[in-house]
Amino acid sequence: MLALFSLGLGLAAAPAAHAQGVLERVARSGQLQLIGPADVPPMLSLDAQGRPEGYGVVVANRVAALLSQAVGKPVQLRYEAVAGAAQLAQRLGEGKAELACGVPFTWAREMVVDFTLPIGISGLRLLAPAGRFTGAPEALAGRRIGVVRDSLAETELRGMQPAARSVPFADPKAALAALVAGQVDGVIGDSALLAGLVRQQRLSGLALTPEVPYERYAVACVVPENDSQFRDLVNRAITQLLQGYLDGEPQSVAEVDRWLGPGSALNLSQEKIRNVFDSLLMGVEALRPLPAAATR
Repeated sequence: MLALFSLGLGLAAAPAAHAQGVLERVARSGQLQLIGPADVPPMLSLDAQGRPEGYGVVVANRVAALLSQAVGKPVQLRYEAVAGAAQLAQRLGEGKAELACGVPFTWAREMVVDFTLPIGISGLRLLAPAGRFTGAPEALAGRRIGVVRDSLAETELRGMQPAARSVPFADPKAALAALVAGQVDGVIGDSALLAGLVRQQRLSGLALTPEVPYERYAVACVVPENDSQFRDLVNRAITQLLQGYLDGEPQSVAEVDRWLGPGSALNLSQEKIRNVFDSLLMGVEALRPLPAAATR
């Protein structure tokens, strides 16, 4: 469902976090630092003016709004591009950043950062010229298949079709460029990220297979480890956004649909988004604005 950061399977050990919590830090600075790659649409990319945009930014803005209420002053969202998993973990661990959104859960990452509630789901699929593959693993034997080095896709390809010729690249954009140039027969990666890159580059004649991803996984935000107060606040912001979409709240629907819904790179139906969001919120209390009379 969502694009995600093209991180490796694990994160390097992060330095011990500063004793000061995120809320105290934000109260002092008035800023919330969002980090992540700048080329992973529809999760996070830069617009023509160099400003961050995407579904991850929607979530981060919701977090900043709740932080503003919590600390009693305006909170400005700031963004810093980071290239990979090790730098992301280091920035969070050193207290130089507070939030990254669009990260798939792994136990290795959980050892050095804390995960929030999921903001969506995604999965691995194969991008190739339309009609070349059905997505069946047996058809990949002997074929050159691009993957991001040390990624979940590389591991999955090795397990499901050892006879495939895995061709590693530094990032999804490089793998896609090799596909367009005819240097590989296909690229396996996060289906939403691949769809976002195809749309961003206005490519045609490519298709994602199979219909059901090779593997599906939850995508969440990550925050500094052992700061339950901040993680609880981020979880509330995520819940309010997802619940707002389910309840048909106009701003939530418009913000989510722009990146995930009809007409977006993913072109998901509102029904499918609602089904996903409903399942993600099964384990938490619904958060809805109270009528004005009830707040008196």
